[in-house]
Formats: sequence, C-alpha cells, structure tokens
Amino acid sequence: MKSPYSDFYNYPRDMMFKPKRKGCRLTKINILVVSVLGVGLLITILNIYQLRQLKEEHLYHTKDHLYSEVEGSAGKATKNSPVVWISGKHLENGYLDHVKAVFERLGFFVTNGDEEWDVLWVHDYPFIKMAKLMTRLKPHQRVNHFPGSGYITNKGSLATLQLDAFPKAFRVPKDKEKLLQYAKEHPETNWVQKNNNHRGIKIKQIGELDFESEGSFVQEFVAKPLLIDERKFDIGVYTILTSLNPLRVYIVNDESLFRFCSKNYYPFDMSDVNKYVVNDNYTPMWEMPSLKDLYANQKYSFQESFNRYMINKGKNVTKIWADIYDTIRAVYMKKQPTLMSSGAKYKTTKNFFEMVRFDFVLDEQLKVYLMEVNMSPNLATGHFRGNRRLYEHVVYNVLRVSGVASMVENHFHTSNKNLDEMLASDRETAVFSDWCTLPECYGHCENQKCSLCSYCLSSEEKLDFRRAYLEHINRGSCKRLFPPDIKREEALRWTPDHDVFELTNYNHKTRTMYMWFIGMCRKDLTFCS
Repeated sequence: MKSPYSDFYNYPRDMMFKPKRKGCRLTKINILVVSVLGVGLLITILNIYQLRQLKEEHLYHTKDHLYSEVEGSAGKATKNSPVVWISGKHLENGYLDHVKAVFERLGFFVTNGDEEWDVLWVHDYPFIKMAKLMTRLKPHQRVNHFPGSGYITNKGSLATLQLDAFPKAFRVPKDKEKLLQYAKEHPETNWVQKNNNHRGIKIKQIGELDFESEGSFVQEFVAKPLLIDERKFDIGVYTILTSLNPLRVYIVNDESLFRFCSKNYYPFDMSDVNKYVVNDNYTPMWEMPSLKDLYANQKYSFQESFNRYMINKGKNVTKIWADIYDTIRAVYMKKQPTLMSSGAKYKTTKNFFEMVRFDFVLDEQLKVYLMEVNMSPNLATGHFRGNRRLYEHVVYNVLRVSGVASMVENHFHTSNKNLDEMLASDRETAVFSDWCTLPECYGHCENQKCSLCSYCLSSEEKLDFRRAYLEHINRGSCKRLFPPDIKREEALRWTPDHDVFELTNYNHKTRTMYMWFIGMCRKDLTFCS
C-alpha cells in the first residue's frame, strides 16, 4: 500500500515549498497584499495598545481616577491604605477637589463608594438618602456629619434661639403679632426675610413683608455695621464637633474666612444688595487697600491681618473673639439635647464628626452678631484661587483633631491593644492622684470627689477620655471651645464642694468630661485651654 507521505519525500527539493500554479494558489501579488495587511494589522494593534496606555495614564492623573498617587514624599498609596469615599452631586465641577487633595496627601485611597471605606466625606446631609447606611456603620467608619446637625444650621431654628448675639427675629406667620408690636415700638428698624430654601435676602420695611410665608422668619437688619475701607464684611469661623455626649467642640483657631461686599456701604441704597449682602462675587481680603499689604506682602493669615488692622485702630480684638467663642458655645449647649435626641436612633454617635462655618458680622460698637451657620461650607476656589491654602489648612486640621488623619498611622480599622496603648493608655488619662490614692476613695465611687478615679470608671468613660486626650495631642491649629478654658489656679483649688466652674449646668457625661479636663489641667498646663 502506498504511503500517504511518499510523494512528500519524492518531491523535488526546489519545488517543495513553491506554491502550486493551479487551483487555490498564492501569487507574488497575493503575498505582497497579505504582507501589507499583516503589517497594517500589527501597527493597528500597537496603536490600540498605546491609546489604551495613554487613556489609563490620563485617567490616573485626572480627578476621576479611583485611586490616586499621594503628593510629596509620602510616595504612592497602596491597597493597605485607608479608604475615603467622597460623595456629592456633580463632583466634576471640582468643588471638593481640595478635600480630595488633603486626603490623598494623608495616604488615603479615594473611592466612589464601591470599595470598602473607612471615611465618608459627604457634601449633602446623609441621614435621609443614606439612612440605611448610617445605621449599619462599622465601629471604625467615620462620617463627616452628625445626626440632627440641621437643627444648628437651620436658619429659622438658629435665629429664634433668643441669644444676645442674634438680631431680633420672629417666625411668620406664628409670631406676626409680636413682630408688628416690636416694629411699632421701633419704627426706624428695617427687616430682612429669610427662608431655608433660598439664600438671597433683601432689606424691606415692615409693610413690605410677607406675613403668610410658611417656614420663613423675619430678622432685624443690623443697620450700622463695622466697615473696613467703606465695605461691610463678615467673618467665617470654622467649627468642629468631635463628640456630642460628652460634648467637645473646637475651632480652627489661627484662621478664618473674611469676605467683603463688592460695593461701598455708603451712600446706602437698600435696593442695591451688593452694598450690604456678601454674595459669591464678594471682594477678597487681598484686594482691600488697608489689608492687602498685611496679607499679600507681609504674609500674615487672614485672621492675623484683621487682628493687626483692628489693634492698630485701637480696637479691642480680644473681646471680639471672646464674644464669638461664647456665642458658638451657647449654640451647641442649647442644641445639645436636640442633637442627642436625633442621635438616639443610632447605636453610637462616635462614628461622626462635623465641620461647619459660623458667619458673624460686627456693628460699629463691635457687638458680635451671628448671621447663619453653614452645614457644608464652600471649599471651592473657582472664584478665588487665593483661598486654596485656607481651605486645605482647614480640612487638614479638621481631620487631625477628629482623629481621621491618624488612620494613616494606626490602621484604625484593626484591633491592636498594644498600638492603642502606645497612642493613649489609661495611665496618660488618669487624674486627681491626690484624692484617688486616699483610703476614703476606695470603695466609695459614689462620692463625686472619687468618681474619676481609675477604679471607678466604666470602660466607656475610659474610652471617652482616651479620645479626648488624642484630640488634644493632635489638635494642630485647633482650639478647644468646649469644655471651655480653665484657669490653672482655679483648677488647682477646685473640689466638688467648691464648684467655681458651675458644672451642675451640664448633663452627667458632659459634666464628667469637664471634670476630667480640670484634672488634666492640674497636671498639664496645656490642657487648660
């Protein structure tokens, strides 16, 4: 039988690999065409590969990439780094770019919520649209809003607190008769009508007000504001709530936002809102003749430039800031029960921290007026690139004092007792050794004098003290507003029987925290303020 391969071995070698001239065969032209097509296909594949590489590189360097390179000497973030979910509408507009930049520099991965996350920075109030998520938070997860914080930032709720720092205000239509009576007794007064649903305000006389507008309130207009270079201005103070019960409140102490109206206040014209309303097109400090040298040339902060200007004018700037601090404390103290009620539906409020901006104006007598509190203050520099340093400085200090920045260092999401004790143990937070070592305290924890001895404290109280200790250590440029400053000499002579700090004004947890700061002040001067 003939082998199927016999012809192969008998085939002339010079013809073995030549194409046949009949049937399905390749000509020289065919070979050339196939070669050209092959080269073209190869080039196309290379181009597609290069385009893909360029696209990936572009996405990596734009603000929409999922995980970003950390700026500076920190190198690149890795999969072991903490994760932040930055959430908001239309993020492509860049209004949270500075928030993102600070997190990236701290070593965080930035995600859109698809990944497991450690921190949620959300621009909008999250307790409605994210209600289920807020009740399922893991112990280590942190969110940048407190439940119920709307009770502080709500204009109507805020203005009718009846604090001395608020211009006279009335809800309508509820307080219509009281408003009319007050207007009759003060006929020279002008008014502004405000609503939580809009920002615009305009001065009106009593007869021009809408007394039937539900959800609005009418507020007395501060007619004689303090002016700098003929311009009305406001002062934005960045305030941080780190704990609700016990209450702890801080401010960014070395910097504030100063915004000036775009037109001179006089000659006054109530129809021209640019004379008395600070809007998005405000005049920045570096354009104000009396302040631009201090800020732009001598490189002082916004706050220090203002302070130096006021001092040079013979004004008592210390009292201005003291009144501002007192007002912020009073707002949180009055609203603490409402905030606690809102937080009661959650297993704990220790997952939350919050930064808001209190906006103040001054009158000619340097009286401080609180105008509003912004829940998610503007941190975008679309109008004024010169505010970048301010916004990033504020965000960084908020993350420091709230303990979020320390996630980079202590792997916050893991349980490590040795690491926790390295940062802050019960030994650093122990107070009142002069009392707690006496026999009269052993077994007598019901005595208030002994209630802060280590053997009398619950595990939750010890945790609160360790967190307060770390906030103090990591506060950076922040100042504690509550508990308020403590005079060292008063702390040294304080006993429960000689209560110079009026601790009875506070609930149990807040009172205990205040006592702890008194004890820490006795042994460490830095804890006094």
